[in-house]
Amino acid sequence: MTVEITTVGGYDLVGGNMTAIKVGDEVVIFDIGLNMEPYIKLTDDEDIEKVDEKLLTKVGAIPDIGPIEDWADKVVGICPSHAHLDHIGAIPHLAHHFNAPVCGTPFTIEVLNTILKSEEINLNNEVRIVPVNGKTKLSDNITVEFISATHSTPDSSMVAIHTPEGVIIYACDFKVDRFPTFGKKMNFKRLEELGKKGVLALICESTYAWYQAKTPSESVAKEMLKDVLLGHTHGNEAVLVTTFASHIARLKSLIELGKKMDRKVLLLGRSFKRYLEAAKNANLIDLFEGVEVVTYKSHIKRKLKQVSKDGKNRYLLIVTGHQGEPKATLSKMANGDFEFDLEAKDHVVFSCKIIPTPTNLKNRKQLEHQLERHRVHIFKDVHASGHAAREDLREILQLINPKHIIPAHGGERMRNELGTLAREIGYKDKNIHLLDNGKRAKLDP
Repeated sequence: MTVEITTVGGYDLVGGNMTAIKVGDEVVIFDIGLNMEPYIKLTDDEDIEKVDEKLLTKVGAIPDIGPIEDWADKVVGICPSHAHLDHIGAIPHLAHHFNAPVCGTPFTIEVLNTILKSEEINLNNEVRIVPVNGKTKLSDNITVEFISATHSTPDSSMVAIHTPEGVIIYACDFKVDRFPTFGKKMNFKRLEELGKKGVLALICESTYAWYQAKTPSESVAKEMLKDVLLGHTHGNEAVLVTTFASHIARLKSLIELGKKMDRKVLLLGRSFKRYLEAAKNANLIDLFEGVEVVTYKSHIKRKLKQVSKDGKNRYLLIVTGHQGEPKATLSKMANGDFEFDLEAKDHVVFSCKIIPTPTNLKNRKQLEHQLERHRVHIFKDVHASGHAAREDLREILQLINPKHIIPAHGGERMRNELGTLAREIGYKDKNIHLLDNGKRAKLDP
């Protein structure tokens, strides 16, 4: 059987991830994600909204599936690797083009279901939940396996496709975290087993391949937050923290620290409810206990008036808006929309890094300028990335030892750096495939 790969999206930049692998006459799709830069530029928010598919494709917010139009009737499965929007966010818009099941781990599918429900989108595809480290059979010749990987959202996986021509592993995104604060550890044992048996190809993220380091554990980020939140003497000032709503481990740490501060924890923003509900429905953790989640603008405005009345020092406010999104809670607090008085000595903690797109950089600069006008104390980069740096990638490449390496999830510089790393390990150029979006290549078994 011939093995071919089409790099639909996520190979020219970080976002809009989508890869198709054809084995014989059958195709498996990995991820169908949003490109967050044009999506946020179009909607001013990161929440999924009902936007016309043609418009989303035109502005580059969702992958252009034209390169696999001739494969559409051969698709036997759609397998998102994890729950981030740049990996599942375009499934509601594009999955209907393929008569195939959407298969994913419990949290991933629950997040997808909450998106579909909240936006009243009907998905005609079968939706299949596969346990972490479990398998599902897509056809007589193809089985996919969701191997546990550590990342910044639960139930993340490296997806292995078992075929008559060998195993192909799709690894976008992950970090090598041996000390996670929540969720399953990376399944090194299974990856080593597959590596010893022989892996035909590894499609691997390259986002931080240029960064000569090892990515710190999430336990390090928790200690950083502890130092900021418990290491300062907090008087009557407000304490606000903003982070990724999908980062359940980070939210768990924040809620625990808020309780140690003897402050009531409020989560303000729609996306928090979506991900907390998904974690609860997936039987991972119930973070609703002892906290209050407020979603809609009018309700948030009312709640913040109550906070001002009760005393800011009684609350820890966890808010949306870490990238400076104009519609998010923190931006509205900073520009006065919520009539909440931010004052000198109030603390604003960014438990994140800026995703360096032009829109994010512009939005964050504007937000920070507004916050500085209030003379608040700003704590930035209280965070540990969810992406593997160069030494993590080296370890995974050597552990899996694939015949072919396809750098993904990054721009040209990032992918080239992963290619350079592969050459350091001993790979020849003929086995390193540097492909742009929309390209197709055959893999020699």
